[in-house]
Amino acid sequence: MKLDILAFASHPDDVELGCAGTIISHIRQGKKVGVADITQGELGTRGTPEIRAQESEAASKLLGLHVRVNLGLADGFFRSEKDQLLAAVKVVRQFKPEIVIANAVHDRHPDHGRGSAFASEACFLAGLKQVKTTDETEQEQEAWRPKAVYHYIQDRYIQPDFVVDITDYWEEKLETIKAFKSQFYDPQNTTPNTYISDPNFLKFVEARAREMGHAIGVVFGEGFTKERQLGVRNLFDLI
Repeated sequence: MKLDILAFASHPDDVELGCAGTIISHIRQGKKVGVADITQGELGTRGTPEIRAQESEAASKLLGLHVRVNLGLADGFFRSEKDQLLAAVKVVRQFKPEIVIANAVHDRHPDHGRGSAFASEACFLAGLKQVKTTDETEQEQEAWRPKAVYHYIQDRYIQPDFVVDITDYWEEKLETIKAFKSQFYDPQNTTPNTYISDPNFLKFVEARAREMGHAIGVVFGEGFTKERQLGVRNLFDLI
């Protein structure tokens, strides 16, 4: 399956928090969108890899994703090393996305910045013919490089290069986040409290979305940073 957009995430729930509104918006516009989770989030204080896999499946249905894969690399310890990068290169070549969206370039959790660089490097390497990979049937894959790589903004504030209007999809975004029941506030969950399970965390997520939306004159938005200059053919393409 060829995708229009492939979103990379260091952990399951990163894309839901960072760019779910953008994903839903583009799927509603007829685009094919998939997610590649780099790890299973197995170092998280709450939940288990099995529970998080079930939650990812539920969130994927709410998002309307065309595909979701997990690279299965080590949470907290994945690195931009050859064997690990090649796993990501294979995914890029398999789905041939026009656009890749990746983690924040730096953030509170070191895996986010690491995942950002990891996805960007994989996209570059995927375009090199001399980097050899094979698919599941042992057929050599063709080189492929996305036209653009963008990075969503996560916990720490980063000045966005552009903001996507997600006003029409805010409630749906919130539902995809809440699909990760083990991770966020639940008064019936007796496991240790964490930074993101605090009841005020989702209020922060809403405040950030309102801040981004306010910057472009809408109610809710998601901010992104770019790797190269953006170009337009028509000034009226801008909000």
